[in-house]
Amino acid sequence: MQRPPAGPRRADEPIRSRANPVVQRLRALKEKGQRGAAGLALVEGARLLEEALAASVHVVEAAAGPRFGRSGRERAVLNALAARGVVLRRVDDGLLWSLSELETSPGILAVVRRPSFEEDQLYKGLPLVLVAVGIQNPGNLGGLLRTAEAAGATGAYLTEATADPLSWKALRGSMGSAFRLPHRRGLRAEEALERVRAHGLQAVATAADGAARYDEVDYRRPTAFLLGAEGAGLPPALAAAADHRVHIPMQGPVESLNVGVAAGVLLFEAARQRRH
Repeated sequence: MQRPPAGPRRADEPIRSRANPVVQRLRALKEKGQRGAAGLALVEGARLLEEALAASVHVVEAAAGPRFGRSGRERAVLNALAARGVVLRRVDDGLLWSLSELETSPGILAVVRRPSFEEDQLYKGLPLVLVAVGIQNPGNLGGLLRTAEAAGATGAYLTEATADPLSWKALRGSMGSAFRLPHRRGLRAEEALERVRAHGLQAVATAADGAARYDEVDYRRPTAFLLGAEGAGLPPALAAAADHRVHIPMQGPVESLNVGVAAGVLLFEAARQRRH
């Protein structure tokens, strides 16, 4: 006796097929490292999705596990998505975990449109701009953006060969700052320096042999901090072109700081000076 063909999946049943278009779209975004898909990125977990929604980032679609929505926070996220008319698909836990970069999936994954910023937004008020040069570690970049926002920076240039601020690790490191802090990507470092100079900012580079101590420069002026990748640091020609080369005194035998820590020292010194 021949079995009748399976009927369509009920709307309340979780998606279980890897061939489902929703799963294929999410997997394609993940496998492209979020760089190849025009203007889109993935956001994982209730906390980061809350940050995206609060920053008015446009959510295209979302997928959640069958049990997501049991806690008050999860229900609030689902209600916020529904209020914005976002289509939510329920996806089998196993499939959702296969799309996650974490050991255990937090239960929800969303496709968002990348925020875009006008360049003038980087220079609002008394500008304090970060120029990240070739920082390829996404976790370091995320922490850098979080520190910059916390210290009151007005924006950032993320030059070519710098990590994607909306990659998985960078987003987790920034805890939403990448959604809010105005930034522009993809310029050459020399071009970014020209841009900040054209806006009247002094350029300050970190260097182990810097002539001035980091707290001897007046940061009450419009300022841009040039920061390079750990190990390689700034290209010598770029550091030499800065208005000031500063160093952070350290006890030996330590020779250098994590780029996020160094940025924190500089940015919060600027914030301290500006308060007074």
